Amino acid sequence: MKQVLVSGGQVHLEEVPAPQVEPGTVLIRMDHSCISIGTEMSGVKSTGLPLWKRALRQPQHVKKVLDLALSEGLAATRRLVKDRLSVELPTGYSGAGVVIAVGAGVDDVSVGDRVACAGAQCAFHAEIVRVPRNLVVHMPANVGFPEASSVALGAIAMQGVRRAQPTLGETFVVIGLGVLGQITAQLLRANGCRVIGVDLDRARLTLASSRGMNWGLHPDDVNDILQVARITGGVGADGVIITAASPSDALVSTAFRMCRKKARVVLVGDVGLDLQRADFYEKELDFLISTSYGPGRYDAGYEEKGLDYPLPYVRWTEGRNMEEYLRLMSEGTLDIRSLVTTVYPIEQVDAAYRSLQAAGEKPLMALLAYPQTEANDGQHRVLLDERPLKAWKGQIRVAVIGAGGFAKGMHLPNLVQLESHFQLRAVASRTGHNATSTAKRFGAAYATTDYRETLADPDIDAVIIATRHDTHAKLALEALEAGKHVLLEKPLALEESELAAIEAFYARDEASKPLLLTGFNRRFSPYARAIEARVAGRSNPMILNYRMNAGHIPLDHWVHGPEGGGRNLGEACHIYDLFTFLTGARVVRVEAQAIRPATGFYAASDNFAATLSFDDGSVATLTYTALGSTEHPKERLEIFVDGTVISLDDYRSLEVAGAKHKPLESRAADKGQKDELIEFAQAIKRGNAWPIPLWQQLQSARIALSVQELISSRPSNQGKEYGSE
Repeated sequence: MKQVLVSGGQVHLEEVPAPQVEPGTVLIRMDHSCISIGTEMSGVKSTGLPLWKRALRQPQHVKKVLDLALSEGLAATRRLVKDRLSVELPTGYSGAGVVIAVGAGVDDVSVGDRVACAGAQCAFHAEIVRVPRNLVVHMPANVGFPEASSVALGAIAMQGVRRAQPTLGETFVVIGLGVLGQITAQLLRANGCRVIGVDLDRARLTLASSRGMNWGLHPDDVNDILQVARITGGVGADGVIITAASPSDALVSTAFRMCRKKARVVLVGDVGLDLQRADFYEKELDFLISTSYGPGRYDAGYEEKGLDYPLPYVRWTEGRNMEEYLRLMSEGTLDIRSLVTTVYPIEQVDAAYRSLQAAGEKPLMALLAYPQTEANDGQHRVLLDERPLKAWKGQIRVAVIGAGGFAKGMHLPNLVQLESHFQLRAVASRTGHNATSTAKRFGAAYATTDYRETLADPDIDAVIIATRHDTHAKLALEALEAGKHVLLEKPLALEESELAAIEAFYARDEASKPLLLTGFNRRFSPYARAIEARVAGRSNPMILNYRMNAGHIPLDHWVHGPEGGGRNLGEACHIYDLFTFLTGARVVRVEAQAIRPATGFYAASDNFAATLSFDDGSVATLTYTALGSTEHPKERLEIFVDGTVISLDDYRSLEVAGAKHKPLESRAADKGQKDELIEFAQAIKRGNAWPIPLWQQLQSARIALSVQELISSRPSNQGKEYGSE
């Protein structure tokens, strides 16, 4: 399918694989989508700015880059920044079309329904989009696709009016009569208000006046502040809604000065906010911000998980605002058709954006129209290189499933550097633009939104799975059953039943089956290997103390939810594997206890201590906490054994007290990710010893599950015995 992408200050049409329907979502074949002339054009322009200008606009990111350069080096930082800036981004957030598929759990939308949709994270300028149910609304029969495609803009305008709380007979000023201002003026008139509009474009003043606006003011013709005072009998406006976009602070100051005492000013547009106390203090004005489409916006529970707000308590959510906008249009209260001034076929998207960027008069509302064909509905794979890829001798042909930040920042760059071992054949991702952009960036043959394409591909030897945690075990088992070797990012599983299924797969004739490697990369770091070599000949058990100053992650982040399983299962499992690696022993007892935070800022599973007893007599303790400062090093390991103390600091330096030791240190932390890939490749080529024995992978996962059970239970239940199996 075709989708509009943005990079380097330019828009272009790209062929990308179509998305697949998922639970709680609706798949829509777009008929029309609406270009947001303000928001989108600003976004396009910003992607073309040189780095120094972006830095001036976002100084908070400069420190992050400088810190990265100090820790990772200039070359790595330069490469990372360049990659981030060259990413092709989707654009668009409002459209209308026909439903072509409905996900599980959606029972009030059917295939063939005419719907409008919104959301900058999903309602892209694309032939087919996948939209969560709460961001989809049915269209009245007498409303056309072109008008309905403005549903997001309509909801934004409606939320601005709701924030202003207009009452019959009040006088409101609308500053900025672009499409948002035009809709706002009509909504205020529908509320029984008298409306004054202010704009620099005389044509927009005329259009708004023809649709019911009472007065139109051009700043060149009259002092707009004094004229508002004249119109209101010297009292001032009851309220002002700012729908203009400008970096100037003057717009807000003007709005305040137009108001009567105790009036309200609502900001919808993007303007300068250097507020002057004298403008609003004496009048005791209310200054309100309107957040996009309404309650629910930016709430993942509402937008992504389908959790609606009860109507008696939240009368107007973003979804209900969208519905009401279409209803008012259907009844004739709102005239949107006259605002649609330009429609471009999707194939002419570059011309559409050029016209919007050009100097001079611009269209009030520009739409993109899509061909209505079912030809691409099921195309989930896009070939990027027509030439067949031939693997060099010894190369392993690999697919990456899941193109998130870790895969793009770690695995994929390493694969490119390890071309003597690997050939990247495919990239699979939930979103077509991400799959395609990532595949092109790292030289894959094709991109797909259906991971099963990679499992069925006879030219793929192995897969790297880097999806969210709750999918790991299922995808790994599918890949193994398809005969693919698997490098699975940790954790191996979130449930015991998933571990049992993997264990059962290997129960008979393990040697003849594909290799499974859980991404416990720390054991492959040069530091862990040096420690393992030093303790291999020990004469006594060890005491191992590991401290992970993990840093705080907000509780609404996915790692804390069902997709992530929490930070013990998702990250601490790394350390349980490291303990298993260094002792080479089986665990016989697990003890754990979490603190109970006094406030809701921290999760209980973020702050705990776990102690493991091994059958060789060694005892290992992990202190995992989000309470500390990120300015302090994240990880430290101390091992007490045979009269020595081994200290590992953040995988940057290793010291040994009590014995001769060759210094080992590096400028950047080396946690073994690249070495892990090399071991994976060599094990596949050798066809014998696994980089991590299966029993150790299962043990580390089961330790994590045991710790999770213990830290989630009452304090009296702090230990779990293990058998000798």
